Amino acid sequence: MSQVNLVEKKADELPGVNARTSTTKLSKAKAIVFKITLVTALAISASTYFVKRPLNGSTVGTLENGIDLCPQVGELVPEKNGVIWESLQHVYSTEEFKTRAIDWLGGAVRIPTETFDDMGDVTEPVWEKFLPLHDYLKDSFPLLHSNLELTKVNTYGLLYVWKGSNSALKPLLLAAHQDVVPVLETTIDEWQHPPFSGYFDGESLWGRGSCDDKSGLIGIMSAVESMLENGFKPTRTVVIASGFDEEVSGIRGASSLATEMIERFGENAFTMLLDEGSGYGEVYGRVIAVPAIAEKGTLNVHIKVTSPGGHSSLPPPHTSIGMLAELLVQYEKNPFETHLTRGSPTYRNAQCMAQYAPGISSSLKEHMLHAEHCDKALRAAEEELFKDRTFMSLVGTTQAIDLVDGGVKVNALPEQAWAIVNHRISTESSIAAIKVRDIELLKSLADDFNLSYTAFGSYVSNEDAPSYGTLTLSTAFGDGLEPAPVTPSGEDAAPFRLLSGTIKAAYNSHRNISGSDAIIVSPGIMSGNTDTRFYWKLTDHIFRYGHLEAAGGGSLPSGVHTVNEAISINSFVGMIGFYTTLVLNVDESSLP
Repeated sequence: MSQVNLVEKKADELPGVNARTSTTKLSKAKAIVFKITLVTALAISASTYFVKRPLNGSTVGTLENGIDLCPQVGELVPEKNGVIWESLQHVYSTEEFKTRAIDWLGGAVRIPTETFDDMGDVTEPVWEKFLPLHDYLKDSFPLLHSNLELTKVNTYGLLYVWKGSNSALKPLLLAAHQDVVPVLETTIDEWQHPPFSGYFDGESLWGRGSCDDKSGLIGIMSAVESMLENGFKPTRTVVIASGFDEEVSGIRGASSLATEMIERFGENAFTMLLDEGSGYGEVYGRVIAVPAIAEKGTLNVHIKVTSPGGHSSLPPPHTSIGMLAELLVQYEKNPFETHLTRGSPTYRNAQCMAQYAPGISSSLKEHMLHAEHCDKALRAAEEELFKDRTFMSLVGTTQAIDLVDGGVKVNALPEQAWAIVNHRISTESSIAAIKVRDIELLKSLADDFNLSYTAFGSYVSNEDAPSYGTLTLSTAFGDGLEPAPVTPSGEDAAPFRLLSGTIKAAYNSHRNISGSDAIIVSPGIMSGNTDTRFYWKLTDHIFRYGHLEAAGGGSLPSGVHTVNEAISINSFVGMIGFYTTLVLNVDESSLP
């Protein structure tokens, strides 16, 4: 079999994905470039390292003994829906559409939808701030609202259903939230443009929610409205779920939407789910997109110390605050032991960087090439990778002392003091493991201070023994959240491969380029949590990805959750193109 025929066969064998970059949809020149790219990727030596080099001569990929550390698919261009796709790609490239995109997103940003921790039930008037946004969406996207079925869930949650012609196919679920984090009054003067102005400076649109996450909500709706304008009628049902309190844990919005969808569609009813997440950007000299296939868990541990009060002129050796301080120092002196685990999302990400990023050191490349089967190489790679504190934090369980309180008066001994430690739990750990570790961590100090020790409802010390005071560990702000199930992303994971090909097609089309190497797709992990925490039962294929350009690939754009949040309109238009490509690709795929 010739190498070209082998390429065509390999492309056709992708599960759930058809090889659509044929000369019927692309120019002959583009088809040739595509085939040459894949031939280059497949023409490897079975016994030596192979280094693939682009036209500029820089190293972009390394294979060990013919084994691809970071398998890539080609760009996935819609075929059955190709006419609509090509038409819309042209529309999206016009100045007229850019103006529409500015108006759509700017109008949404100008409606403040801040959420706070203490807003109470949805019956409280404070939640009515979402009604103007709902009116705006209805006026701005008339075709969407006349063609999609809308159900309001728990008053302000939005559930849109775009019914497809084939009810046997599992729907595609797209998610985005309506609320934004608050803007502190004391920081307003630090904004280059007012935080709810939706101001466009000729390049970027400014304001709270422009990135997180009104760009996601408006991007999805802009894509749907544009497809409807071009006469698209889906074969596969598309569902849009929009919560309204994601920034305060989603307990009213996404939680209620999940219940509604389970009742209406059932468990594991969706072919795949896409929600907000990181995007793409240059990492060590290579543009890499990082859809998150997992999220860390979380646990807040409340540490409370009590001891006798009295006048501060007659102090004991240790006050409640002093003992608490020692306990907190014990935490910071003993961070969680962190190791890179084979097969984890961060390990997969490191493999992709080692194979494709030219800026990665030769020693790290070498270590990662052997890490799959050599513990020494894995530990050596880990040592290099962990020089980057951000990467190390993504790999392991972290802890941060975020809240502390104690004492009421300068001349009164504090009868109690407390602190809260926030844990972000790695995909290889659990809430139970964190509790066991924290209990053991503080036991010796509890004994030293003669404190009666209770942890998570159980006695650790002898409850009948005399003590000077008490030490109590308990959960705060709920019982915690286990790490999310890891979405399949291997070579037989059709939804991930479809998403990867879609990312490449959208990236290339927006830049009027072709080929599979302009952007690399790597699995990753979210350090925080999204509304998907409530959607685990709906599908095994959950992705957190926003297709926004940001420094560092898997990082979030600057200004998110702080001052000067802004989005490049060029990036936002590319985002609309991505959602369009995804809907069309999933619609014609052989996914269940």
